[in-house]
Amino acid sequence: MRVRGRSVARRTFQSLGNSAYRRFWVSLIVLMAGVNMQMLARGYLAWELTNDTFMVALVSSAFAPPILIFSVFGGTFADRWDRKKMIQYSQLAICIVAGLVGVAIWRDWISIWILMLAGFAQGVCWSFMMPARQSIIPQLVSKNEITNAIALSASGMALMTLSGPGIGGLAYAWIGPANTYFLITGLMFIAFLMMSGVTVTGEAVSKRQREEKVLSAVWEGLRYSARNKTILVLFILLLSTTMTSMSFRSLMPAQVALIFGGDELHLGILMSMIGVGALLGSLFIAGLTENVRRGIILLGATGMSAMAILVSTFVSIFFVAMIAMMVLGLGDAGRRSLNASLLMEQADEEHRGRVMGIYMLNFGLTPIGAIPLGILAEATDIRVAFAVAGCVLAAAVLLTWVLTPRIRRL
Repeated sequence: MRVRGRSVARRTFQSLGNSAYRRFWVSLIVLMAGVNMQMLARGYLAWELTNDTFMVALVSSAFAPPILIFSVFGGTFADRWDRKKMIQYSQLAICIVAGLVGVAIWRDWISIWILMLAGFAQGVCWSFMMPARQSIIPQLVSKNEITNAIALSASGMALMTLSGPGIGGLAYAWIGPANTYFLITGLMFIAFLMMSGVTVTGEAVSKRQREEKVLSAVWEGLRYSARNKTILVLFILLLSTTMTSMSFRSLMPAQVALIFGGDELHLGILMSMIGVGALLGSLFIAGLTENVRRGIILLGATGMSAMAILVSTFVSIFFVAMIAMMVLGLGDAGRRSLNASLLMEQADEEHRGRVMGIYMLNFGLTPIGAIPLGILAEATDIRVAFAVAGCVLAAAVLLTWVLTPRIRRL
């Protein structure tokens, strides 16, 4: 029994046996610790500066527009430039912006507009860093380890999403906002240094790719993704999840107040349960054997998210909602890890960066997807909005299962 346990553990963490990927993973963990600490610090500082919930929301979503605008360009450059250098330069830029905010707080120059500008600037950096970070993974591990490597990256991000805000809150309370930002800057600089030790292998960028005009390359990436039916269906499934499951989380504060009569503590518990589920789901995907039908698991994981949202439509018991949120985290983590890995496997090396640039758009679309759900909740009832989101996602899973057997065969 212990031998089998060791076998499962070895399979789950096999990519970490690769020294290049291990450094890459540690760099990601340290970076995401800083990013999640900063999200809490930025939001709380915005509240202290304005006492205005709308301005807090505006600052928190300042990263989204540049992701929508620049991600496809970031993916294009990831197919033309050295991906490792793109990641390092983007990390360094994010680090510098955080450091400048820390100096502004320390010198008492800080304002809500500086915070908003910093969020926008880091969103631009993120748009170039993440397509390169995702598309570089096949250059670090073997083909049969891609799903495992992406799932381990997702589990690390989930762990930091779970623990980072708490660490950030403690730091903010103990050492103040300026020192918290300096701590965040230090973590981001460590991530930059760790990335410098990553050894990258794989195909070099061709001369034709470098000389191709940027807009032509962007258009070619869009055409390539539309022509490849498997990639197109994976993107449609991703979009349906982003506009429902991911946007659903924006209404959770209203759910806590209106349905459970709770406060920020109850909201924190529900968000933590999503984080626990996401961590467990990522580790489960990392431990999959090579002969499983990952397309079926992808649809099953997305269906779990739909089920969790529908349960939230009718539940009025907080403990049941906690379980539903853990299921939501499980489903979202499985869907996110498998969707990304299948996209990278389906895309050829020449277009992989551009495909991942399009994939990145879902992070920018999340706040936009929350708008129609919010309007529907305001016009009718929050339970109606939840029911619509759950039904739309369930319909997307069912239609994909019935109409696109190619996904089930992956």
